[in-house]
Amino acid sequence: MHYLIKQFLSMRSSVGGQVTPLPYTPSSLTGRRFGGVLPCLLLLALVCLASLMLGARAIAPEVVWQSLAGHTQGPDSIIVLQARLPRTLAGILVGMALGAAGAVMQALTRNPLADPGILGVNAGASFAIVLGISVFGITGMASWLGFAWLGVLAASLMVWIIGTLSGGRVNPIRLTLAGVALSAVLSGFTSSLSLLNPHAFDQLRLWEAGTLDIRSLSNVAWVTPIVLLGCALAFLAARSLNTLSMGDDLATALGTRVGVIRVMAMLSVMLLCGSATALTGPIGFVGLMIPHIARGWAGPDQRWILLYSLLFSPILLLCADIVGRLLVPGELRVSIVTAFIGAPVLIWLVRQRKF
Repeated sequence: MHYLIKQFLSMRSSVGGQVTPLPYTPSSLTGRRFGGVLPCLLLLALVCLASLMLGARAIAPEVVWQSLAGHTQGPDSIIVLQARLPRTLAGILVGMALGAAGAVMQALTRNPLADPGILGVNAGASFAIVLGISVFGITGMASWLGFAWLGVLAASLMVWIIGTLSGGRVNPIRLTLAGVALSAVLSGFTSSLSLLNPHAFDQLRLWEAGTLDIRSLSNVAWVTPIVLLGCALAFLAARSLNTLSMGDDLATALGTRVGVIRVMAMLSVMLLCGSATALTGPIGFVGLMIPHIARGWAGPDQRWILLYSLLFSPILLLCADIVGRLLVPGELRVSIVTAFIGAPVLIWLVRQRKF
């Protein structure tokens, strides 16, 4: 039976349900899967170093190393430790969270357009946080995280209900349209609440744009265990998500506890998206692009897609942040850079597929 599952998955080129031969043999695919991990880790290390070095003020690699080791003090050391180190760590964590959440959402909904931003999840978290600050006066990362998770859960349920109105079947286009519409509505409410409450606006004017410039290692420390827990849940569900890609009926026949896996996957998405949005604000398109790149490299197995999504996403997000720092005299928010990259990808995906 497991052999039949592998044969079926080896013919799937995406999560959208189309079955086409993949352009590689099983042996070459295995080599790519195992052989790509170390180069990705090395590339991530280089991008992290570049993130610590580059910006409005360039800092030499040896100064960065001495600052991290505590062997030097001065303006450059302050920039590295108080500004660039927190945003680099935030880029790694948020990249991992968004990439993993996107991979899980695409597998769970069997929708190649699924993304925390497109399906309204990030907007739900943002609105909940702004509502908490404006109405309930919440402060601190712990409170932000709690409201963000509630917002993610509410937005996910609304989009799912709208997307399954036609006979209970998941319609990818309807899910996408529902998510885009919900994002627009919630973004309007979020902006209105911020403008009506000067205190909330002052706290959130940078955060709402989606930025890695958080300058707080304590906030990173708050989010780290939650992101790791969300990733662990995603990996636990990944093997069963392979069978879910063949349909609920066949997955149930093969012994998959569909309800349990869906709850586990949604809990993972809630933890990952809520944590990422609470830390840096809404950043879109990372969860859309990266799983497709990972699938193209590692094949259709959700375990490998998830692993490479965790590797590729921080690289993309940190590169976008570096570009935003260097492209304009001030700073271009990372969410704007990812939108410039991701919007054409979304259009290309829509044009390539038949739903």
